[in-house]
Order: sequence, then C-alpha cells, then structure tokens
Amino acid sequence: MRVLVMLKLALIFFVVSIISGFFGFSGVSAATAGIAKVLFFIALVVFLIFLVLAFTAGSLVL
Repeated sequence: MRVLVMLKLALIFFVVSIISGFFGFSGVSAATAGIAKVLFFIALVVFLIFLVLAFTAGSLVL
C-alpha cells in the first residue's frame, strides 16, 4: 500500500514539474522533478525489499 502512495506522489510531482516547466518556472520545475525522482527510487527500493521478503517467505513455506 505504501509503495502505491509513494508512486502516486511521484507522479503528482512529475506532472507539477512538467506544467511548471511549460509555464517557465524553471526553479519550481527542477525542485519538483528532484522530489519525484527521490520518491520513485524510494518506492522502487521498498518494492524490491518486499519482493525479496516474499520469495524468502514462500521458500520457507514450501
């Protein structure tokens, strides 16, 4: 659940970055793009951790 929330926030920051870049607010665009990147990579790391835990728990059951 938490990964989906983080990905949703990353998508929102990405859209804000695109819109602010279109209107010429380059500082806001760069800041929101940086936040979107950080949130995406955090969500990716959390997903990979849960994936490894799922495989290890599945192998313990079998």
